[in-house]
Amino acid sequence: MDLTTPRQTEILALARSSGRVTVDDLAARFAVTPQTIRKDLNDLCDRRLLQRVHGGAVVGSGTENLGYEARRMMAREEKRRIGARAAELIPDNSSLFINIGTTTEEVARCLLGRSGLVVVTNNINVANLLHAEPGIEVIVAGGVVRRSDGGIVGEATADFFRQFKVDHAVIGASAIDGDGALLDFDYREVRVSQAIIANARHVILVADRSKFDRTAPVRIGHMSQIHTFVTDGLPSDAVATLCREAGIRVEQVQGDPVDGEAT
Repeated sequence: MDLTTPRQTEILALARSSGRVTVDDLAARFAVTPQTIRKDLNDLCDRRLLQRVHGGAVVGSGTENLGYEARRMMAREEKRRIGARAAELIPDNSSLFINIGTTTEEVARCLLGRSGLVVVTNNINVANLLHAEPGIEVIVAGGVVRRSDGGIVGEATADFFRQFKVDHAVIGASAIDGDGALLDFDYREVRVSQAIIANARHVILVADRSKFDRTAPVRIGHMSQIHTFVTDGLPSDAVATLCREAGIRVEQVQGDPVDGEAT
């Protein structure tokens, strides 16, 4: 279906290049009111070209993930803050898994300069970030390398992770359902994530709040299986209650930490 205005065409191009657009940024860019932009976004969403989220819209359906560069650009500053906080939770002289994801890569970036770490990963980007660090031993899983993002996936990869029992796991998710289900797009990646969760003593989920606005078809597990959730904010009181009842420690990078249980 043809778009009705050149502005909508450009909005769609911007969304496809960066993964996400916001009402405020678009209003400033086109020198129009936020109400005008909201109408444009609603029109695009009605045509299923974009998906509406709080404050803007994203590209992507519930069956196919965004491209790697688009995902890397989405919530970029939030991911950096999340990565820095998650890295602070990992002590020197410990072992950890780091799985596939642009947010988990930010955690790895914040581990540069640390000492005594053993990092087991199926993320080539993480391995490239850390392999030259004298204080970090990097162990890379075997398996099929996904061309789209350098992730290593498959049953052989899952079997590889089952050989270990590590102190911490840093995991991401493509989407988080309102009932606490952790979701992804590639069933091969999900099998690996499940093995990672099962073989770590402490599981740290890193995800910005936009993941609650997205959907994906394959279930990794449930938030009750994690111990710490590092995020830029919880989307609702219901999710906060879910975390509290499951005993999940929530670290909000833009505010004071909120514990799953009172401390």
